[in-house]
Amino acid sequence: MRDRAAVLRYSPRTTEAYTRWVRAYVRYHGLQHPRTLGVDAVRAYLVYLAQERRVAASTQNQALAALQFLYREVVGEPLTGASGVTTAKTPHRLPKVLNRTDVARVLTAMSGVTQLMARLLYGAGLRLQECCELRLKDLDLERGEIVVRRGKGARDRVTVLPQTLRDPIAEQMRAVKRLRAVRAVGSGGYVALPGAMDRKSPIAARHLAWWWLFPATREYWHMPSAQHRTHHLHPTVLQRAVADAGRRVALTQRIGCHTFRHSFATHLLEAGYDIRTVQELLGHKDVSTTMLYTHVLNRGGLGVRSPLDTNLTPG
Repeated sequence: MRDRAAVLRYSPRTTEAYTRWVRAYVRYHGLQHPRTLGVDAVRAYLVYLAQERRVAASTQNQALAALQFLYREVVGEPLTGASGVTTAKTPHRLPKVLNRTDVARVLTAMSGVTQLMARLLYGAGLRLQECCELRLKDLDLERGEIVVRRGKGARDRVTVLPQTLRDPIAEQMRAVKRLRAVRAVGSGGYVALPGAMDRKSPIAARHLAWWWLFPATREYWHMPSAQHRTHHLHPTVLQRAVADAGRRVALTQRIGCHTFRHSFATHLLEAGYDIRTVQELLGHKDVSTTMLYTHVLNRGGLGVRSPLDTNLTPG
């Protein structure tokens, strides 16, 4: 399963998710081999997820995608066209967006590295994982640019580095340099490299340029390479910090890290920026995805003035 996913260049996160779903599917059917199961077994599992587990449509679709991969690439018996095995319809929901005042309140309630990361989420429109996986070489302080490597859909893009964050980012880079110098003593100071970089240029794993902008507080032992490596800060650290800040400022809506990205896009459109420009900054493949934010612009009732305010007079 993992080997086949690696050959097809699936991302590590997709591979992990698919592996979890296949394991859950096999356990649900009493540890039977998938080859002995068929379309009916897949359909029964999807119904179980929807009716008993009450998972979201997107979660059910991910499970189906994992099982389609299993039967197509591993078992060799594709499920495509099988009657009754269809994707669930995802409900149309508007993104959650904070106004500028609430964004400032949440960011002020945070501190340290997580505050800087949250400011990047909002100031550059980054996804959570994109922020965590930033490397020093991806930031150009002079040009005010951030290069996002292998974002959603494995696409690279360039987005803006806020002017107000240049000094804090420069200080964070200096802190990373000091940390790397400490950990490079002995067998430490390594980071994971993308793709085949660890074979093409193994020494690059110790180069400062490849270090994470937000490294984890501890090293870990990587058995295959016999190296003490530093991972990037785990996404849950930032997720918890954002949720805690939202509770502290008593927001009336529940927020998450992706709320900052939604707010970034909406506030740019409110400021009059072209939707194509916003599309490029967000890394959307289709402009129709970006157009979703036009429905949540802060214009009050979609910019319509109620007839109650125009046709009736007091009395």
